[in-house]
Amino acid sequence: MSYLKSQSDDAVLLNIFTAYPKTSIPLLEYHEALLRGPSPLSEGERELIAAVVSSVNACTYCSGVHRAVAERFGISSEVLSQIVEDLDSAAVDKKLKPLLSYVKKLTVAPSKVSEQDVAAIYAAGWDDKAIHDAVSVCALFNFMNRLVEGLGLEAGPEYFQFGAERLVKNGYGALAKLLDSES
Repeated sequence: MSYLKSQSDDAVLLNIFTAYPKTSIPLLEYHEALLRGPSPLSEGERELIAAVVSSVNACTYCSGVHRAVAERFGISSEVLSQIVEDLDSAAVDKKLKPLLSYVKKLTVAPSKVSEQDVAAIYAAGWDDKAIHDAVSVCALFNFMNRLVEGLGLEAGPEYFQFGAERLVKNGYGALAKLLDSES
C-alpha cells in the first residue's frame, strides 16, 4: 500500500518514477550504467548482489524482482536462498563468496568492513573495478530498499516476473527513455 496520497494503493516503482521524472531519470540511467555496463561482474552476478542486499534488508519488493532477474541470467533461486542463509555452505562459485560476504557485511554493519575483507576479494582474483561495482550495487540497492520501504510499495510474484522480464529484455535505460519522452 503506497503511503503517498497521490498514488494508488497498488503503486509500483514505475508509478513513482513517472510522478518524479527529474530525479528518476538520472537514477535509472545510473542503474543502466552500473547493472548493464561493462564490468568484470556479469549482469547475473550484479543482479545477484542486488537480490542478496535486498534479501538481507528484508525488502520483499526489490528482492523479489531482482531474484527473478538474476534467475533469468542463470542464477538459481535455490543458490540465492543459500547465500542469504549460510554463504559458507552455499553452492556458489568460491570466487564469488568473499565478494558476497563483503556486500552482506557492508549492508548490515558498514563501519565493520576492513582491509582484511577486501584482501580476501583480491585473493579470490577480483580487481578494483569488480570491488567498485560490487560496492556500488550494494549501495544502490540499500538506497532502493529504503525508497521502496519508505514509500510503502508492495508487489507479489506475478509483478516480480513481469518486472524481471521487462528488465532483462529492455534494461533500465529503456525506463529512463520512457520517462524522458513523457516529461
